[in-house]
Parts: sequence; structure tokens; C-alpha cells
Amino acid sequence: MDESGQITIDYLVGITIFLLALVFVFQYATGLFTPFESSSDEVTMIADRVATTVVEDRINTGDPHTSNMVSSSLMADFFTQLDTNYASTQNSLGLNGTFFCYDLNVSLENSTKVISCTGKPLPQVGSIGQTKRIVLVEDSSGNKQTAILSFRVW
Repeated sequence: MDESGQITIDYLVGITIFLLALVFVFQYATGLFTPFESSSDEVTMIADRVATTVVEDRINTGDPHTSNMVSSSLMADFFTQLDTNYASTQNSLGLNGTFFCYDLNVSLENSTKVISCTGKPLPQVGSIGQTKRIVLVEDSSGNKQTAILSFRVW
């Protein structure tokens, strides 16, 4: 006969309380580090959405077989609009909301140099989401050249 005074239900209650305390500690500890996490995933997704909207809707030549073929004149108009009417372009791209406001910088470059850059200057600190799109730029005479459009959101 066992005279220790403990029964199986005591062990079960003790282990249950210990496991619940352990789960609580892990839940609380992960919440401690949340303010220090980067939001770069969020701004990268926003940069992807802006890049898709601009390249496939606003400056596209309309060729259904080549979604990344852009018109040089439409692109120049977009760059001018972003420089002159930044706030309205920001609103039309969905970057200015009720709770969050994001800034945008767009640059066009070829294999050797930056051809054009527009939007707000890049900040020195903070999370910046970037998406690059390789595009075919078609000018008014039908000549095409490959370029890279970089969209940066913060």
C-alpha cells in the first residue's frame, strides 16, 4: 500500500497548470518583440501592387501578348504627374489611406545608368519595400529597349 498521499488526479492537475503557465509565458514573450519587427513585408506587398497597377494599367501599350511593354510617352506622363501632382497620384494609387500614408519613389534605369527618377527622395532610416519590373519601353517610332522600373514604398 502506497502512503505518499498523492493520487493520479493530483499529477494531472499539476501538469495541466504547469502546461497552461508555459503556454501563457510563450504567448506573452512573443508579444514583447512585436514592436521591434520590421514592416518590410507589408511595404513590399504595397510596392508590388503599385508596380502592377502602374505597369499593367497606366503606362501599358495595350498589347495583350506582352504585359510588360510600356509606352515611353505614357511613362513620361506618369513621371511628370508624379512630380507635379504627387498627392493626387499618391491618392489614385491607394497610398494615402485613413490610417496609413505611404510615400513613393519610382526610377527608370537601363543596364548602365539611371535614366529618370521621380517621387519623394528615399529616407535614410526605416523599412523600404522595393519591387523591380523589367519592361520593354516602346517609343513613338516603334523602337523597343529593355529597362528596369524600380518602385520603392515606405
